[in-house]
Amino acid sequence: MTTNHTSQSVLLAGASGVLGRHITHALTEAGHKVTGLGRSGENGIRADLMDRDALLRAVDGHRFDTVIHAATALRKPPMRDSDMYATDALRIEGTAHLVEAARACGARRFVVESMVFGYGYGDHGDRTLTEDDPFGPPGRTPRLERHIAGMRTKERLAFGAEGLEGVALRFGCFYGPGGTDAARAVVAAVERGRPGQAYNIADDTPMGFRAHVEAVARTFGLPKPMTVPLWLMKPMSYAHTMMTSRLRVSTAKAESELGWRPLYASSGEGLAAMRSASRR
Repeated sequence: MTTNHTSQSVLLAGASGVLGRHITHALTEAGHKVTGLGRSGENGIRADLMDRDALLRAVDGHRFDTVIHAATALRKPPMRDSDMYATDALRIEGTAHLVEAARACGARRFVVESMVFGYGYGDHGDRTLTEDDPFGPPGRTPRLERHIAGMRTKERLAFGAEGLEGVALRFGCFYGPGGTDAARAVVAAVERGRPGQAYNIADDTPMGFRAHVEAVARTFGLPKPMTVPLWLMKPMSYAHTMMTSRLRVSTAKAESELGWRPLYASSGEGLAAMRSASRR
């Protein structure tokens, strides 16, 4: 296990996003200094990951120990495949540019946000997937391949970056007060992640995406999602793919190497805690 609890200077791409704010808080609480990187004025360094030259100019003269890529282009849940295209590009071209920026800043560690859907969309049945299973298999359609290629390439760029210790966190769905599970995993990766390794970050109770949406409705007293034949959702191509995907992943590696475990064994427990926190 690589252990580095020493206070680090961290450059966080995507710091102004929902997850980025939680990561910033968790890293700061752990004693690290965080500088945000992004297009909005909330960031300490303003730059667009898709503009390589402008990004390199923006980081010129700065020094960081670790760079984290948690940037997406999502402002609302994606419904169509086209809603994911900008995030797909950030995972490919944006990551390549950020790798260059990390080297320019003298960083040693490069941590990327990945997703368990990189194991492939669809129903994986009851078999538990581990980090040793193939990641980024060819997509069943050109549009799915575009999404999977983004996740596949993002990890490959992180692991193959010369002079950088690449670590990938393969997240499931986010929930719970403060996004604490995901943010704690990022801190653990910064401090204890093994170079060249990926870690599944999810809860202990597998649940399909539709079942998760229904659990959110039950917990917060919202109307139950309308039940319609899946074929009617096909015009909303990405939502249809998500609704028909189900996979079970092992988090044993994250537990043994990062010392990370989910605070809540299931999304039901996590959502209940989130509801309680919102009522205080």
